[in-house]
Amino acid sequence: MSSPPVKLIGFFGSPYAFRAQAALCLKGVPYELLLEDLATSCSSSTPVHKKVPVLLHGDRAISESLVITEYIDEAFDGPPLLPTDPYDRAMARFWADFIENKVEGEARERFEKEGLELLSLLEAQLKGKKFFGGDRPGYLDIAASMLGPWRSVVEEVTGVTVAKEDEHPALCQWARDYSSHEALKPCIPDRDKLLAYFTENLERYKTAVNTMLQQQ
Repeated sequence: MSSPPVKLIGFFGSPYAFRAQAALCLKGVPYELLLEDLATSCSSSTPVHKKVPVLLHGDRAISESLVITEYIDEAFDGPPLLPTDPYDRAMARFWADFIENKVEGEARERFEKEGLELLSLLEAQLKGKKFFGGDRPGYLDIAASMLGPWRSVVEEVTGVTVAKEDEHPALCQWARDYSSHEALKPCIPDRDKLLAYFTENLERYKTAVNTMLQQQ
């Protein structure tokens, strides 16, 4: 019996869609990528939030990038993304939540004051390790993807340095190792295209962020 087809709905430039792609690549799962233009469309396949990414596995639709990552880890054979030890697994989820709600949330609003402290906490998690997951990328590395392939592009477009070699050497080295990992090469976006995309859409993102902050 053949496995149901796997499709991923995303849009170019999305670090959240990349999380799902990274999980599929690291698990060795063949998939079809369906790119949408969020300026003109919104996925009707998303069960709740009507946004991407959305993983379609047969007649199942799963949303939210980290939820998708965990589903991929459990639904398909291949190297595990989450640790097998319950405590280590809990800690991976804790730090993924930290990245989601602190580094990518609060740091947007108060980066100069708190962002560097938050990155220093992540720096400490890499002590003695090549990846957050150990010798190979795992769940927490996927959660931190924004600090990998996207970081230098965002820094160049915004003029804001996120991580510095002298202050966060392990995190900077991790970004290079993660972005060049063999299993992830099929889904790492072209940097020049990514730079052009963020440059073209910078004002739209600024407007969206300002609107979001005003509503809080």
